[in-house]
Amino acid sequence: MNRQSRTWIILLIAAVLIGFLVLQRNNQAPKQPADEPTTTIGCELDNAQERAFLNNLAQLCGQSFAGKQSFLAEGRESWAHKSFVMHVTVCEDDRVYVPFHLDDDHSRTWMFLVEDGRLRFRHDHRHEDGTPEETTMYGGYADGQGTSLRQSFPADEYTCELLPTACDAVWKVFLSEDRTAFTYQLHDKGELLFEGTFDISRPIAVD
Repeated sequence: MNRQSRTWIILLIAAVLIGFLVLQRNNQAPKQPADEPTTTIGCELDNAQERAFLNNLAQLCGQSFAGKQSFLAEGRESWAHKSFVMHVTVCEDDRVYVPFHLDDDHSRTWMFLVEDGRLRFRHDHRHEDGTPEETTMYGGYADGQGTSLRQSFPADEYTCELLPTACDAVWKVFLSEDRTAFTYQLHDKGELLFEGTFDISRPIAVD
């Protein structure tokens, strides 16, 4: 075998090995949940009340607040013994992010987003290394009936496909009239299942 033939064989073996390694890495990569490819983030909100609501949330930016479980339907897992803390971290014209911590579990972030001219509420769940959990980004668009202090988000099509049991879910988020409380609720088939309330009149210091 001449030198040129040996070179071609070495190159061929290298190409096969590289292709095998790429395939292995792709198979091991965490799967991302399917999402709407046509979604446009950053459009102006068409609904003035939804814009006012997002602006009111943004006024809490850079602050953290303690909370508690204020209601739980019978038969559901209680979080009453856990420490509730919400952090309002990202506040831009088209998004407000609110990480919600339960004790040392920092996997949850509530996301209020302007998508296709509408206000959308999503739950971003991530592992400790920052990769998305299998069940993440569920939520829905505002129903158009909200106010500057209260918004309701029925489960959207993406959520129904991801979590068929949540097709009738509605998330309600509101600020009290006196701006002292932030409340998060989960409803299903018209029944309140969970409520968490945070005291936003007294920001807390966090490490």
